[in-house]
Amino acid sequence: MKQRRSLVTSVVMLLLSAVVALPFYYIVVNTLKTQAETLASPLGLPSSLNLDNYVTVFRDTPVVRSFLNTLYVTVLSIGLMLVIGSLAAFAVVVGSKKLAGILGVVLAVAFVVPGQATLIPQYEMFAKAHLVDSLNGLVLIYSAGSIFCYFLIVGYMRTLPLEIFEAARVDGAGPWRIYYAIVLPLIRPILVTVGVFQTMWVWNDFLLPNVFISSPTRQTLVLQVYTAVGQFTTNWPTFMTLTVVVLLPMLVFFIVMQRHIVSGLVAGSVKG
Repeated sequence: MKQRRSLVTSVVMLLLSAVVALPFYYIVVNTLKTQAETLASPLGLPSSLNLDNYVTVFRDTPVVRSFLNTLYVTVLSIGLMLVIGSLAAFAVVVGSKKLAGILGVVLAVAFVVPGQATLIPQYEMFAKAHLVDSLNGLVLIYSAGSIFCYFLIVGYMRTLPLEIFEAARVDGAGPWRIYYAIVLPLIRPILVTVGVFQTMWVWNDFLLPNVFISSPTRQTLVLQVYTAVGQFTTNWPTFMTLTVVVLLPMLVFFIVMQRHIVSGLVAGSVKG
């Protein structure tokens, strides 16, 4: 009975995997075709290995510049989120219960407010500060994701034995020394997990760059795809090639880091 159930589960999972993989196959296989081949047989294999679409994308679009813009925004944003989120969690865990309660309520309220509801006030504030159409301004906006980091990190940090912090205080370590030398190494699994989640969000986000970035030289990769809709409207193979180029870095990142997505959360749940 168990073997039959396992076989049925495997068949269902294979069918679901095929359904999910079909759009990706459709996009990738058509990047190796000409326009005529795509129209004649969208799901068929290419008659030959044709890389002209990739040459066209790198020649006619500033995809490298957009990649560097996205990388800059993502690295700085994730760094700020992890530092701010972990510092807030550290203050709540080792600080007074009154401070923890007040900070927890404030962050909970901020977390439930939809980001779209605050876009207009944010835009006005950043316009006055001359941070609109600026990659650094975009980094500051993304740093609000520290709230999500805080909630995950604080749950993990509460599983750590507080005696470690007390022993460090007895030995003369100050708060910054405890945070840097003790807390950060201990919470590394959850930092990696949160970093993976937030990296995928920032890298693939369209809304905030579309609202706050207007200069072509500051476009992110997702905005580059949006701009290319008009440029390659009649050339679907080239447009799909640009899509693959944009998706490939995040696909590689996800494959490399996928084991950390669950491991950090699980590690926090079984400590102590």
